[in-house]
Amino acid sequence: MASLLRQFVAGPRAIHPEARLDLCYVTDSIIATSGPSQTYPQLAYRYPLDQLKAWLDGKHGDNWAIWEFRAEGTGYPDEAVDGRVRHYPWPDHHPPPFRLVPMIMASMRNWLHGGRLHVQPSSHGSATAVKDDKRVVVVHCKAGKGRSGTITCSYLISEEGWTTQDALARFTQRRMRSGFGPGVSIPSQLRWVSYVDRWSRHGKRYVDRPVEITELHFWGLRSGVKVVVRGFAEDGKKIAEFHTFNKQERMVVEAGVPPKSGLGDMLWDLAGYSATGAGTADKVPDEVELADEANAASGETDERDPDRQGKGETAKHKLARKSNGLMQKVGNGIGRAKSKTASVRGSNTATATATATADSTDEAEPGGLAVVFRPSQPVRIPNGDVNVAVERRNKTHKRLNWTMVSAVAHVWFNAFFEGQGPEQQGRASDSGVFTIEWEAMDGIKGSSRKGARALDRMSVVWRVAEGAGADGEEILEPGEGEPVPQVAAADWKGTTGLEGGRSERDLGLRAQSQASADVSRASSLKSAERTDDAEDRADGHGDTDGLRATGPGGEDLEPEKEGGNR
Repeated sequence: MASLLRQFVAGPRAIHPEARLDLCYVTDSIIATSGPSQTYPQLAYRYPLDQLKAWLDGKHGDNWAIWEFRAEGTGYPDEAVDGRVRHYPWPDHHPPPFRLVPMIMASMRNWLHGGRLHVQPSSHGSATAVKDDKRVVVVHCKAGKGRSGTITCSYLISEEGWTTQDALARFTQRRMRSGFGPGVSIPSQLRWVSYVDRWSRHGKRYVDRPVEITELHFWGLRSGVKVVVRGFAEDGKKIAEFHTFNKQERMVVEAGVPPKSGLGDMLWDLAGYSATGAGTADKVPDEVELADEANAASGETDERDPDRQGKGETAKHKLARKSNGLMQKVGNGIGRAKSKTASVRGSNTATATATATADSTDEAEPGGLAVVFRPSQPVRIPNGDVNVAVERRNKTHKRLNWTMVSAVAHVWFNAFFEGQGPEQQGRASDSGVFTIEWEAMDGIKGSSRKGARALDRMSVVWRVAEGAGADGEEILEPGEGEPVPQVAAADWKGTTGLEGGRSERDLGLRAQSQASADVSRASSLKSAERTDDAEDRADGHGDTDGLRATGPGGEDLEPEKEGGNR
């Protein structure tokens, strides 16, 4: 039974036939695997750490070491792997703080070039520019996909000279089963891969400076949308909220009602599917940076193209598309019926209804064709990594203490790269504007699901924050054999309340909170908390869909059968 559960969680990933573990050789020297465990209940559905260690010892002797990226905790203590582990944790479904990237790249390079795993500042490393063919790096996060893929592709690009397309293609080919989309698919993680490409092509210069958010501009903003500015905290292990905009900070420049997204869009997203077929788990939306490279790696085509629909379209997407059209027609019919009924009842009733609706949602969080958010106090983020999150809520009748969260999305960008720092010899612009389309924003738990449309386009106006630390800190990649710092590990037994874990935002009906009416009466963080192991199993089924286990030559590794048969 345990092995069946493990196969279910592994989903579409390839399983190594010899190891019978959820791992793949991206190259001869880089192994990607899902997070192993040594304690119950996770041990029932995740691969046992002792099996992974036995495999590595048997195949690679003393020439393996682990790089882990789990802010939610590794699931095992360092002693369980003889201390052969480096820690660079950050939350699931997000890109890493960019200041960690040079350290991760240098530490992996030093190990693969024959250096010691943990080099102290007073020590002299023995790493050379020549690769040691016996050494291997084992990277893992939770599913061995998003975070692991981001770092693996970054290493191939920055240290081995691969193109972004080749790196993304290799990771997808080795890690994903055919038809399950690209290995790295989260828009912000792909943006970080593009940053790494620019960083490596322009001398690997990076200056981390504090950023101030001066304004946010929205086009086609729907009513009831909450906007929050966030960033990394605690060395990247947590995501902190720096400012939540209230109605006094929101100015409608051009009033009007943006086109409404259909009822079908939200219902399909609530069910876990994309109604359009674009940006499903199988495909990165075309508006996303490096979308062409990521989709080319998995052989995905644009299912929105009428000439291609029905050819490469999956049954799931075809059903979603047709059913969505039906629900749109039903919704339009209901709308027309309501309109006729309202006109019969008279203008007084219609006016009262419209007033009540405006008072409940639009007055507190009005939308519009063009809306500007301007904070009353400076919003300062202590580093260059900026996150803007939006959440749309539709309130029920005032007698019902419930709110429907109908849209959730966010986006990450780095001010140094958006300010053209690499192309300007490390001297990034002191201000800039980052613009993103709704389709290119990150969805729920690493998926493209965002719910009903909350906006059409958003621009973030930023500048370098004044005061202490305004000059920033130059982050250099340590040289061959030089000591490389690492980050304090998260509690290996698990950390609760992290963004990217069970507290991650989702769609659905929520109990109204006691928060200020100026901000929100509900948060999608409320109501849907599950136990850690339940969340782990659920995420295993979603995040790990389509993963493969492959050997050094790219051959498939077959999953373990019940009773030990293969």
